[in-house]
Amino acid sequence: MHRPGRIEVVCGSMFSGKTEELIRRMRRAQFARQRVEIFKPAIDVRYSEEDVVSHDQKHIQSTPIDSSASILLLAGDIDVVGIDEAQFFDDGLVDVCNELANRGVRVIVAGLDMDFRGKPFGPMPALCAIADDVTKVHAICVTCGSLAYLSHRKVDNDKRVLLGETQEYEPLCRECYLQELRAKS
Repeated sequence: MHRPGRIEVVCGSMFSGKTEELIRRMRRAQFARQRVEIFKPAIDVRYSEEDVVSHDQKHIQSTPIDSSASILLLAGDIDVVGIDEAQFFDDGLVDVCNELANRGVRVIVAGLDMDFRGKPFGPMPALCAIADDVTKVHAICVTCGSLAYLSHRKVDNDKRVLLGETQEYEPLCRECYLQELRAKS
């Protein structure tokens, strides 16, 4: 039976449940006896070198890779491809996802839509544009309890990519984020 390909994007700030949602969708596909493969950037070794792990310790086996081109090489006879932390991949990820979807593969991509400065992050904006479905998930602002807007970096480091957790980042709503910026200037 031929399944139509599609691209599903799950995006939002840190601590919003993106990876948890990716794992949930991938487990449902496994339960339906679909052939699945999950990829993550090799640089992301926060919880595990191999598995994709959510902040609440849910995990699923994955294949760490260094570039998006590897996905096409490793996803030969697969029904569903999952990609975690997509913001860390190169811009070629957009073409890879399109190629897979055009082959009839369901592609589920999870990643940060914005960096700690509130700027669109990596291939995520383009993936959102070409996706069949985009789910924006939200954390809760640690200051006021509203829906979080972005991942505020609490440490003094200007590098765009800084792997971290609650010691380095906190979810803030737009208003609380702007207050933080004003307080620093």
